[in-house]
Amino acid sequence: MNIRRVAFDHPDAVKLNDQVQAEYAVRYGDEGDVTPLDASMFAPPIGLYLMAYDVHGRPVATGGWRTQDENDEGYSDGDAELKRMYVVDEARGNGLARRILAALEDDARAAGRIRMVLETGNKQPEAIALYASSGYEPCVKFGHYRFHEDSRCFAKLL
Repeated sequence: MNIRRVAFDHPDAVKLNDQVQAEYAVRYGDEGDVTPLDASMFAPPIGLYLMAYDVHGRPVATGGWRTQDENDEGYSDGDAELKRMYVVDEARGNGLARRILAALEDDARAAGRIRMVLETGNKQPEAIALYASSGYEPCVKFGHYRFHEDSRCFAKLL
């Protein structure tokens, strides 16, 4: 696998973002994640977006982090927020999400962020298992979905 930095609006990132949005829509019966995002949020040094490619050059996994600081959505100063962690069906079970997560944590730490936070949902048990096994613990809800019953928020000190 080849993991490299891409822009959030890179065509391969858009393609996988569309796929994860479709999966969210099926799991939750809605239009997917409507958290406002744009490419500038993932531009170094205030963020990073990664894409994994298989040996044939096909995009198979993504993940990014963006800077967050204290605001009215419940973030704290020094937060880095994980967004769009996703692995296509045929590439799951190969440790890609764990590799991307570790790279994102390392980059956020190097950028001076002190805590990685994420929001997922109760209909994504495999995501919750990944984060729990990677040292993330439940935390006070934050972000766009902080008032939604299905929302689950996690944090890990970097």
